Amino acid sequence: MAYGKPLPRVTADNRPFWDATKRHELRLQRCGACGRFRYPPAPVCPGCLSEDAEWTRVSGRGTVTTFIVMHRVYFESFAGDVPYHVVQVELEEGPRLTANLVDTPNEQITVGMPVQAVFDDVTPEITLPRFRRAG
Repeated sequence: MAYGKPLPRVTADNRPFWDATKRHELRLQRCGACGRFRYPPAPVCPGCLSEDAEWTRVSGRGTVTTFIVMHRVYFESFAGDVPYHVVQVELEEGPRLTANLVDTPNEQITVGMPVQAVFDDVTPEITLPRFRRAG
């Protein structure tokens, strides 16, 4: 069955991120001048304004900083998932990603929960990063 939910729009700026997720790797832009990681991708570093950046593999380990459980249907493609959750994870390297947790019931999600990135091959072109409880 086809994946019926919205997919990310792949652009020249974010293509290295999505290419890495297809390989089940998490890679983020890192400033070549000051070393700061940044997400989402940007043409200049928000810290030092350098245009020098490289795509660096990160650990995928992080901590849930906040979450929400959706009880209403805002998008028809998610109707069968209600109630579902969305979490924000602060990676060990600093940036925060918004995603879902897998294999974790809504009532067991807590702020401060350690998590690890996992990958969901939703189409041949797109692999979504998600997270799983660590430890």
